[in-house]
Amino acid sequence: MDEDDRREAAARSFLSCAAELARLLDLETGTDVPEARRARHLAHAVRKPLLGSASLPEEFFAPLMAAAVYDPDPSFCRWFVEPAVYAFGRRRVMTALLEYLRTGTEAERAGAKRAWYCAHVPLRADRSPAYAPGGSRDPALDETRDVANEWRAVSAAQHG
Repeated sequence: MDEDDRREAAARSFLSCAAELARLLDLETGTDVPEARRARHLAHAVRKPLLGSASLPEEFFAPLMAAAVYDPDPSFCRWFVEPAVYAFGRRRVMTALLEYLRTGTEAERAGAKRAWYCAHVPLRADRSPAYAPGGSRDPALDETRDVANEWRAVSAAQHG
């Protein structure tokens, strides 16, 4: 598979992830938008409802992580990582990214590395209704020291 084929496959994967999130949110799927811009259109459409949710059902986790990993633009993968961190916890998000790093294709590993950076987003009670009244949150959701150590070990093994 040459580079153009890989890029096209990645674009189709990202479109599929963004469309799944739009479906889960019961949003329009952007069928009136040209194919080349549909994925980014859907990403824009799902961003605000995802961040505005106090919680997300379990069925959102895998599509959020896949969208973060397959998003070809490192500036935008945060749109999927951030709501996942708020809703499911930084630990779970980073653990999922670690799994992509361990077992993913070359493109998935590259996407996981981009998303890993975004997974360190600062959490603020005023940014998401995912916090309990009074701005509290279970600290276990965001404890990642061991996951970060494992990430470094896997990264080193892949480069060494």
